[in-house]
Amino acid sequence: MKSNDFQILQKLKKGNPTAYKQLFDEYYIPLSVYSLKYCDSFHLAEDIVQDLFIKFWNEKIYLRLENEISPYLFKAVKNNTLKTIKKNNKYQLEEIESQIEKLIIDETDIELIEQERKKLYQEIDQLPEKSKEVFKAIVLDNLKYKEVAEQLNISVNTVKTHYSRALKQLRNSLDIIIMLLLI
Repeated sequence: MKSNDFQILQKLKKGNPTAYKQLFDEYYIPLSVYSLKYCDSFHLAEDIVQDLFIKFWNEKIYLRLENEISPYLFKAVKNNTLKTIKKNNKYQLEEIESQIEKLIIDETDIELIEQERKKLYQEIDQLPEKSKEVFKAIVLDNLKYKEVAEQLNISVNTVKTHYSRALKQLRNSLDIIIMLLLI
């Protein structure tokens, strides 16, 4: 058992609120980075860790711990991250299906699609430079995250971040992006 973990746990069990701050200061960043291992957004990772700390305090989970705190925290972060990703993916698939249905219905109006495509390219040109490069490489050139990372000499997580930002900015053109992905 880490001696610092043991001291924090003993203080928490005695009701010392400074121990909670000490626990937060010691584990917040490592847990956020650990969560990022399973998801592609540091903001999401931070939300997951913050929720865990709130639950840890509100439900007095520390009273049930006999040994180290860290294995519990890391396991809980991993489980919560995977649950969140699963939940988010379900919603994304529903959104994609909706967009595909919309595209199928609008299939006859090729002129409209071409207008939307031009609008998308204009929006892509307005993206920040790195986000634009990453987006074009993934969507237009059909490259994998790893290939883009090697091509641009950046990490895979940086590629994911730029891609996520680009998609957020291009949210209004989602139906055309899906069409490009399906082509």
